[in-house]
Amino acid sequence: MTKVLVVDDEPQILRALRINLVARHYEVATAPDGASALRLAAEFHPDLVLLDLGLPDLDGVEVIHGLRGWTSVPIVVLSGRAGNQDKIEALDAGADDYVTKPFDIGELFARIRAVTRRTGAHELELARIAVGDHTVDLTNKTISGGVRLTPTEWHILEILLRNPGKLISQRQLLTEVWGDKYVTETHYLRQYMAQLRRKLERDPARPAHLITEPGMGYRFTP
Repeated sequence: MTKVLVVDDEPQILRALRINLVARHYEVATAPDGASALRLAAEFHPDLVLLDLGLPDLDGVEVIHGLRGWTSVPIVVLSGRAGNQDKIEALDAGADDYVTKPFDIGELFARIRAVTRRTGAHELELARIAVGDHTVDLTNKTISGGVRLTPTEWHILEILLRNPGKLISQRQLLTEVWGDKYVTETHYLRQYMAQLRRKLERDPARPAHLITEPGMGYRFTP
């Protein structure tokens, strides 16, 4: 049974999420503040953390940093902070996804399924990933239909495909592909993502798999 730690200072939200999670056969623990969350995470060993940013003792980003010091457990942030900067800070700290309150419960569970699928992926599964009409083999660096990518295109695509459903921030992509000195060069990403869509998407103008989250980053949707 998948174990979920829910962290929120609003009792009604904790209760609603617990009811919905238990109904879908998740094992649930709840915490009303950051200190309790960090302690429970060490004791409960969750498979997923749902985390509010606006906690009474610690900021949610501090909790993310605390968790990332020892675990790679998926973290989905739930927050009323709608600004892109808050989302970017949470993603750069190590969150896997961000859902803005008020949220649709169906969308939340779709995000939960996506991040838990990602963490359960095995290397063998990476050998055949469908993107539009093409099959990408990350192990052998080949794409069906004779599609050829540049080394930089491969690097970007591999980061996205190894993290299905996860929102990858612009800063993370720029740092991993080009280095720390290029974190403001977002036009690089726009150019290369456009090239990848032309090569892989059925309709590059309406991408179904290589998705832009404006101002924040990119996501591979299987």
